[in-house]
Amino acid sequence: MIRDLATARKQIEAVLDLGTCEHRTVAKDGRIVCSKIVQGAAEVSPNTCRTCPFKAINCAHLRFSLEQTEPRRLVVRHNGKTEVWDDEPPEVRFERAACAARVLPIDHPKQCAGCALRQPAQPVETPAPRRRRVAAAGAKVVPFPQREAVAATG
Repeated sequence: MIRDLATARKQIEAVLDLGTCEHRTVAKDGRIVCSKIVQGAAEVSPNTCRTCPFKAINCAHLRFSLEQTEPRRLVVRHNGKTEVWDDEPPEVRFERAACAARVLPIDHPKQCAGCALRQPAQPVETPAPRRRRVAAAGAKVVPFPQREAVAATG
């Protein structure tokens, strides 16, 4: 049973391209929440996790708390119709962040880009290269004809 759950989780994370994060958990009521969000709604979506500044830095020395802000809704009235535009995903940014090794505050993920003390907190997974299928011995391989330009008839 545990092996099946682990396999299912890996398949779901592969589909969502989220990887693993020690801060993302599931609440008792079934919501996916981030334990590092201290301001705003703690519930996160796959898009929120993709834009997390912690994933951009990925350093073991980073100590941080996050703030999640909901996008502003825009009410648009035209031709007697009223629409509410709220297409943007919630924004997650550092509320407070600091480097434990250099003892410096961090305002933006770019500050950690060239740091010599950087140690990955989460292993960076590279997808395995896909192997091409080799035709079986004696199998006939027929190439597709190249596309020809078709003249337009008037």
